[in-house]
Order: sequence, then structure tokens, then C-alpha cells
Amino acid sequence: AGLDPRHFQSGTSVNKKPRLAKAGNRYLRMALFMPALSASRHDPNMRAYFLHLVEDRGLKKIQAICAVMRQLLHAIHGMLKTRTPFDSARFYGAAETVS
Repeated sequence: AGLDPRHFQSGTSVNKKPRLAKAGNRYLRMALFMPALSASRHDPNMRAYFLHLVEDRGLKKIQAICAVMRQLLHAIHGMLKTRTPFDSARFYGAAETVS
């Protein structure tokens, strides 16, 4: 879906940090950006995940927002696949074991 960090290397510039891949659906990225920004500010669990990525793992804020976008995409996919409403206990329980 284009929400993964990719390493870009060219000639002697092999030590660049990974950045967001431009491959994938740009409309999906645009649709998930504002919900991810809102979730990282107002949802306590996503805020904790966002702060963990920024403070503990040293990611830039935009990279952490991309990780939150990916988490939201996984939640949406799970809800559509199982045809169930959002269950925060189930989703955040899985997110805590991954991080």
C-alpha cells in the first residue's frame, strides 16, 4: 500500500536513512494521514505508540506517523475481513505485543 520505509541507495550515497516509499496508492496514503495524525494526538494507546517510536527508537515524527498509518490500515483490514466493529481491546492487545 506504499506505507513501508524503503532504503534508497545510489552510488556513494549508501548511508541514507530510509524514507517513505512512493510506490503504492497515493490516495490511500492521503486518506490515512489525517486520521493517523488525530489518533497519534488524541487516542491514548496510539499516542503511547507514537511517543515510543519518536523518543525510544529515534524515528522522525513523520516516520512515526507513517507507522501509525500502517497500524490503522491493519485495523481497517481486520474489521473488513471479519465484518466486525472496531474492538480496541483486541487491536491494542495485538499492537502491544508487536512493539
